[in-house]
Amino acid sequence: MAKHVIDNEYLKEIDKARRDLRALISTTNCAPLMLRLAWHDAGTYDAKTRTGGPNGSIRNVEELNHTANKGLQKAVEFCEEVKTKHPILSYADLYQLAGVVAVEVTGGPTIDFIPGRKDLLESPPEGRLPDAKQGASHLREIFYRMGLTDKDIVALSGGHTLGKAHLERSGFEGHWTREPLKFDNSYFVELLKADSKDLLKLPTDKALVEDPKFLKYVEVYAKDEDAFFEDYAASHKKLSELGLTSKPVAENRPTLALGVIAIVIATTVVILGYLDEVNRKIK
Repeated sequence: MAKHVIDNEYLKEIDKARRDLRALISTTNCAPLMLRLAWHDAGTYDAKTRTGGPNGSIRNVEELNHTANKGLQKAVEFCEEVKTKHPILSYADLYQLAGVVAVEVTGGPTIDFIPGRKDLLESPPEGRLPDAKQGASHLREIFYRMGLTDKDIVALSGGHTLGKAHLERSGFEGHWTREPLKFDNSYFVELLKADSKDLLKLPTDKALVEDPKFLKYVEVYAKDEDAFFEDYAASHKKLSELGLTSKPVAENRPTLALGVIAIVIATTVVILGYLDEVNRKIK
């Protein structure tokens, strides 16, 4: 992904867009849809060819018509309302910011957001996103291609705590949890229950408890919501930054730079003072 310089004006617009997204998501209950949009724009990344990924290409009609993206047109339209107010933002940044805000406003962890994604027009080939009808080996094939790990696979699967599956979109119907607009660790709690048959469990969900390497993370997250939140925030950040190489320009963080310089100077003074004292004692 090409370098995209971010200045103070851009960062201010990010903050304003974040507020607009909070209001939009809160009033329309579209958090699950926004999270899905962010994932599906990012989840096409191929680490070997450095193609696909969070570049805003999902807004293209061609990509929206991919089978895995059914129903996301509405999410694109919601984001367009915000984009109109903040035209300097890239679609790629906006879609990933929407995913971050969707998690936060539904009670999930705070996710560090780094802007700088450049919009691309070319869409990746169909078939790069997970197929819910398959199992563990398929999940690894998809996520390893992106450069992600088993922990990332399980942590990100926890995002199914939000929303529901729609028959006309995926061929499946139902909620994964009993409170589908609340981000918590209940997805994992329900996965381990034998009596939660009224809730949705896709083949890819079942794979998380059938595969021993996945299961160990499921068990941790079911017992410890804080551990899940910490790992989810880290994995979501990784997913949202796939292929991202740019960072805000240095002048946007002068306090940090000056702080480092001050520490270096102070350390040098202490060392010189110590050496001077040693020399005096020797003499």
